[in-house]
Amino acid sequence: MAIGLAGARNEEYAIRMQSRLALSPDQAAELAGDFAACGRIIRDGSKSFHAASLLLPRDVRAAAYALYAFCRVSDDAVDLGADPAGALLSVRCRLRQAYAGQPDPSSVDRAFAWVISAYSIPSALPEALLEGFEWDAAGRNFETLSDVKTYAARVAATVGVMISLVMGVRSREALARACDLGMAMQLTNIARDIGEDARAGRCYLPLEWLREAGLSSADLAGLAEADSPVRALTARMLDAARPLYRSGVSGIALLPEACRPAIRAAASIYAEIGAEIARGGHDTIARRAVVSKRRKIALAASSFIPVRTEEADADLPPAPECAFLIEAVAAAPLPRPQAADIPRAGTAPWAIDLFLRLEQRDLQAEAG
Repeated sequence: MAIGLAGARNEEYAIRMQSRLALSPDQAAELAGDFAACGRIIRDGSKSFHAASLLLPRDVRAAAYALYAFCRVSDDAVDLGADPAGALLSVRCRLRQAYAGQPDPSSVDRAFAWVISAYSIPSALPEALLEGFEWDAAGRNFETLSDVKTYAARVAATVGVMISLVMGVRSREALARACDLGMAMQLTNIARDIGEDARAGRCYLPLEWLREAGLSSADLAGLAEADSPVRALTARMLDAARPLYRSGVSGIALLPEACRPAIRAAASIYAEIGAEIARGGHDTIARRAVVSKRRKIALAASSFIPVRTEEADADLPPAPECAFLIEAVAAAPLPRPQAADIPRAGTAPWAIDLFLRLEQRDLQAEAG
């Protein structure tokens, strides 16, 4: 039932785009299928992002799915493949083709190419993302917290900026706050995955922090559970994320009203991961913090309640690690006015009912 509803909305979106962009019926049908395929990738591959994205207005959601699916498929090709260097070359080639208007004949690449053109997304953003993937493939380590943020700017803030652009938001102030929120989420991911990363031969904690604690990245891999120094490092990373959450959430006031619940939900769900880590004694070696479906539903529902104190911190400058992303957007041409609908209020509450249906389906599947 949920899949049918999503398919109908993708088809409706494609029909509107057909009239706006002079697409043939066949092209409109292909576009609908491309967006549907991107949605399936997100539903299966990123539960937290999918949960929050259901609250977006349908047009913004479709474009966000296309962006996120391209990022996800590219990351998996580099991270999970046998030849990361070859995969990176392939992804960079696909990116050039997409920006040339000649994408690879896949649903993800076709949808991505349409979105970057329609919303005038500068190539510097996905190129920075791929640089982050390259650092991952090379097993790059980071000396300072600023170095970690420089990495987070590439693998997380870039996505936040691109999604802001499909919301129709291009101001420096709003993009700076989107970068803050993206980095906060990435620092939370790093804290959550310390054990998993260590066992895979990776470490995203600042090396200077490890030295201060008398540890090495190799020491982390040999632990069955977190000792006191590792728990302190985990708490320290969550502490580093906290001011970024505050400034990032303040930027929600700069977004279209219909888009705010989704971003509130995303911020709340990721912040709840940090709370789960704390409740588990900051041990992310022996366990991986997970937010339950029921808790995600509660957070999503509460995201529709405006925060009275929600006011943009417009005077706070962009994080220096992200300034280049904001400059790239400023230098890009404005998108075509007819490319996308302006988000409308009142298009998202249906998602709460869908959340409940999905939760009921999952509980029934577990019982069976």
